[in-house]
Amino acid sequence: MPRTVFELSAPGKRGVRLPTSDVGEQPLGELLPADALRRDPPALPEVTEPELARHYAALAAKSFGVDSGTYPLGSCTMKYNPKVNERVAALPGFTDLHPYQPEETVQGALRLMRDLEQMLCEIGGMDAASLQPPAGASGESTCLRIIRAYHDSRDDGARRKVLVPDSAHGTNPASVARCGYEPVTIPSNKRGRVDLKALRGLLDETVAAIMLTNPNTLGLFEDGILEIAAAMHEAGALLYCDGANLNAILGKAKPGHMGFDAMHFNLHKTFGTPHGGGGPGAGPIAVKEKLAPFLPIPRVVERDGRLRLETDFPESIGRVHGFCGNFLVAVRAYAYIRSLGAEGLKEVSETAVLNANYLMAALSAFLDLPYEGPCMHECVLSAESLREKHGIRALDIAKRLIDFRIHPPTMYFPLIVKEALMIEPTETESKLSLDEFLAAMLVILDEAQQEPETLRQAPHTTPVGRLDEVKAAREPDLRWKG
Repeated sequence: MPRTVFELSAPGKRGVRLPTSDVGEQPLGELLPADALRRDPPALPEVTEPELARHYAALAAKSFGVDSGTYPLGSCTMKYNPKVNERVAALPGFTDLHPYQPEETVQGALRLMRDLEQMLCEIGGMDAASLQPPAGASGESTCLRIIRAYHDSRDDGARRKVLVPDSAHGTNPASVARCGYEPVTIPSNKRGRVDLKALRGLLDETVAAIMLTNPNTLGLFEDGILEIAAAMHEAGALLYCDGANLNAILGKAKPGHMGFDAMHFNLHKTFGTPHGGGGPGAGPIAVKEKLAPFLPIPRVVERDGRLRLETDFPESIGRVHGFCGNFLVAVRAYAYIRSLGAEGLKEVSETAVLNANYLMAALSAFLDLPYEGPCMHECVLSAESLREKHGIRALDIAKRLIDFRIHPPTMYFPLIVKEALMIEPTETESKLSLDEFLAAMLVILDEAQQEPETLRQAPHTTPVGRLDEVKAAREPDLRWKG
């Protein structure tokens, strides 16, 4: 058996040669204030360069990402990130820019931003856009602030409620509360869509807007969207589209044509830019013309053939992020859209929907299907029957998938589905990888009946086994000291 050594550090090992000091022989006390000086040297590990390289290579091998294998995380659209987009974003003409450069020296960057805004407006069926919000949740709150500013500008300040479906993303009610509104839950009907009768019963002069994802988080298209839009507008309220599930309708349907007044886009979901790892993300927004005056500043404006960043918009809600958002994420999304074109984006949604329905059709023979399909870009199944018959939960299935080098799907969401498994294969998975996923699932579902303890103890191939997830979340211990 190979020897396992956890602590690699030992006195005297060296893996780096520091350059000669260029600050002279002055005592540190003359260069820094006393309260900025260390009393003791830092407790840095002492390792050789090969040990350091192997350590991080081993950690990388334990990590899992979109380049490692199938990543069917529902509602998150964890698609493959084309490497050409990374190369474009790494061009010196983009990476060497400084946000304080004179505008005449950054015309190319401003042109890219302006073109991307127009592309997003075309895709969403909207009239004006802003790239500033740095994440999806930020895009949500920015749209809600714009909606609030719109109502306030009309002396309609009594509108303090926002309707949110019971299947909504968890950030939706949080964004509502953060913007000073009161979230009001709308129940789903037996088909997994918004209950129109319940919606109409909630509408009055105190409702400011509805936050709606279409397709919704059950992977179902809200086929009553035109009636919803008509009812909301008749009551003087607005419609906000959570763009998290836009991957299902690219080039096929536009939220603006459905009646939405504002929306956000997840560049790190829909448009192939990196997702996860703490960021950076990007959550641009787009709005109808009546909401354009309230967009964040600065805005990219073209006058006499020159592009400028202008702040003279008196009704604007102001800045929501430093400078112009996460610019290099926008570059990646721009490259993604330009490389695919209109027909390519349409094929993205067609393939994503086909892949999801393929998995739903295969797995619904073994797992519960709480709402009938066809689904859109993702399918939501339930392990409730397995729990009742064999004591196997959605969590057990998800943990066992790790042993097959497949990332688990989203679990226990939406909350209205018991033992939910939300599976989104995206368009980047081939039939081969979909069949590998199905083969793994069939093995697991057989184990659930024949040897359920194998699932309860999973995963078996990871450095750490089954954790107490509640304790890990509430009392994370992420530091080790030798």
